[in-house]
Amino acid sequence: MHMTRLRTHHASFPSFGLILKEKMASHIVGYPRMGPKRELKFALEAFWDGKSSAEELQKVSADLRSSIWKQMSEVGIKYIPSNTFSYYDQVLDTTAMLGAVPDRYSWSGGEIGFDTYFSMARGNASVPAMEMTKWFDTNYHYIVPELGPNTKFSYASHKAVTEYKEAKALGVDTVPVLIGPVTYLLFSKPAKGVEKSFCTLSLLESILPIYKEVIAELKAAGATWIQLDEPTLVKDLDSKQLDAFSKAYSELESSFSGLNVVVETYFADLPAEAYKTLTSLNGVTGFGFDLVRGTNTIEHIKSSFPAGKYLFAGVVDGRNIWANDLAASLTILQALEPVVGKDKLVVSTSCSLMHTAVDLVNETKLDDEIKSWLAFAAQKVVEVNALAKALTGTKDEAFFSSNAAALASRRSSPRVTNEEVQKATALKGSDHRRATPVSARLSAQQKNLNLPILPTTTIGSFPQTVELRRVRREYKANKISEENYIAAIKEEISKVVKLQEELDIDVLVHGEPERNDMVEYFGEQLSGFAFTANGWVQSYGSRCVKPPIIYGDVSRPKPMTVFWSKMAQSMTSRPMKGMLTGPVTILNWSFVRNDQPRFQTCYQIALAIKKEVEDLEAGGIQVIQIDEAALREGLPLRKSEHAFYLDWAVHSFRITNCGIKDTTQIHTHMCYSNFNDIIQSIIDMDADVITIENSRSDEKLLSVFRDGVKYGAGIGPGVYDIHSPRIPSTEEIADRVNKMLAVLDTNVLWVNPDCGLKTRKYNEVNPALTNMVSAAKLIRTQLASAK
Repeated sequence: MHMTRLRTHHASFPSFGLILKEKMASHIVGYPRMGPKRELKFALEAFWDGKSSAEELQKVSADLRSSIWKQMSEVGIKYIPSNTFSYYDQVLDTTAMLGAVPDRYSWSGGEIGFDTYFSMARGNASVPAMEMTKWFDTNYHYIVPELGPNTKFSYASHKAVTEYKEAKALGVDTVPVLIGPVTYLLFSKPAKGVEKSFCTLSLLESILPIYKEVIAELKAAGATWIQLDEPTLVKDLDSKQLDAFSKAYSELESSFSGLNVVVETYFADLPAEAYKTLTSLNGVTGFGFDLVRGTNTIEHIKSSFPAGKYLFAGVVDGRNIWANDLAASLTILQALEPVVGKDKLVVSTSCSLMHTAVDLVNETKLDDEIKSWLAFAAQKVVEVNALAKALTGTKDEAFFSSNAAALASRRSSPRVTNEEVQKATALKGSDHRRATPVSARLSAQQKNLNLPILPTTTIGSFPQTVELRRVRREYKANKISEENYIAAIKEEISKVVKLQEELDIDVLVHGEPERNDMVEYFGEQLSGFAFTANGWVQSYGSRCVKPPIIYGDVSRPKPMTVFWSKMAQSMTSRPMKGMLTGPVTILNWSFVRNDQPRFQTCYQIALAIKKEVEDLEAGGIQVIQIDEAALREGLPLRKSEHAFYLDWAVHSFRITNCGIKDTTQIHTHMCYSNFNDIIQSIIDMDADVITIENSRSDEKLLSVFRDGVKYGAGIGPGVYDIHSPRIPSTEEIADRVNKMLAVLDTNVLWVNPDCGLKTRKYNEVNPALTNMVSAAKLIRTQLASAK
């Protein structure tokens, strides 16, 4: 990270090292891991490809950690986190710490190394990976622990202690962060072969001894504070689950002796009973709350905060990139100060900053005006410390004035509001459903498309080669002409089309060679979006994304995909899918404006996508996929808020395709979330075909159909996991398809991978798809002979 200051007409954007070095009552829950140049991503991929050693990977990660610790210390942050750096995700790190390795990975004990760790995350040549799903309502993923009554636990990863000592050797005293024991168990699932009714909380007494060992080692190493993250407290928990927190922390109380412990929550308000449980925990020194997404928690604090305890007040948003309203945050803090005591109030981020980009000083693409409205992780650290200083009476008046001017600029900027768009999204009197029922539409589409039973397709993207990335990069840098760029992309599309025809796939895709990212590509062509040069955010492992910034009203100035889709369709007589990202996914995978309701922004995006769908249909595209991979991800954490969200999210999807012909087939795609609890809303989307992740979650999706849910549209539960390099056999895929046919009608089932293929290599994709098509043909033959 650069130790410089970037100046603009509106404000200054401090990076680290610009604030006085005195330690203020300031706290950072966690920090981004990737680095501004994606150092971790490239180091991980080089290691996985056998191009670098474990030692080289460890050095890259150590350099990133030391840079972050030193710079936070120089800013003046008092409570600096450690053990928040992960090679894949923090839940998998906890699984490693507890030695909870499933038997199939043949781990023989001892300290868990990279081979076992990454096999759990990614699978290997002989065994599949563990399930991956979303972390709360974010686009961050975690590997789901698999536990059972016979799981043996042991202290098998000393990462937390090692990293604490590493920071201490640099002269930085950190706060080691652990996923709390109850949250870990609540985010686990019964292992394969274990009764689904098995309660993972029954293992609490088995894992607490390992937590005690870790805490004892941290104390012996010199730690004075530790942070235990228990964010599941913001969810709807029953009395048994809440009791587990009380039991766990009573058991750990003696281990906490001589140590300060903060229990951190984030992402939402705490229900009243959860707040009472949390603030009554034994041996805990302080409590951390998200006061950005959990504003109602402020009233709990004012009415009943335990005397003598620390309040870690999360007033700086860790999940979005807008500059903090420093005056408003200071007002909140000043109202809380007499409640908790001046010496017990700590200014904090609302959650880990790993959900934001690293540093505005790395940005060259953003113009000065928009940049003045933003704060990335480095700037948020400075905001935290500025608020802490202001509480002590040493308010930086110039910094606060600059902040107020930037906020005023954003409110008054003509770039933010488009009256025509505002009027169009004042939707009245229509639920935007297609006029014909899905059964009749599917019949009309089959007459038009003439597909076999168990039609095969892929989800959209094909491998993104080094050469392809080079072409896109050089085109954006104006190093090659538009003519040469189009020729290169056309050649790539032709290769992908030819490959799919050779594989005998039924419904083709063009492979998306013109796109680096499914959201960024569309945002770049819609008004109201801005983009960063280095605003990378980790999604899991080496996977990182650059979320667009929605700063204003959204509209579509011109067609976005029609040119490429028509080109691809002209290369084949088979149906070619037009590939779009849906409005809810664009919304949930962006940094969204916070000056109007999210549903209003989503409706604007939906109307823009609707125009694209209509232009694709007019251009002869008969199958159009509108991905809603993130619809489930955005579901609020509290059940009382589900209905409102699902109503506008599903409505937004229907807006996109409500005006098209019955013969045009609309697909959608969803991945890596638990969909069973929203199946009725998925049905209500009224898509003709849905492809959905299934293989990595132990076919959990199929259970909803076993329970009697009737799904009349086409459906393609994924038959193999594309996030693993492992190649499934024809027999394995056929077995999965037969399991699906046990609960789904033959005439609605599609055969497809779990997700897009861009993260894989062609030497993995070709045999996997060959086996997938062979499996579909095998079962078609079996079904025909059984008649």
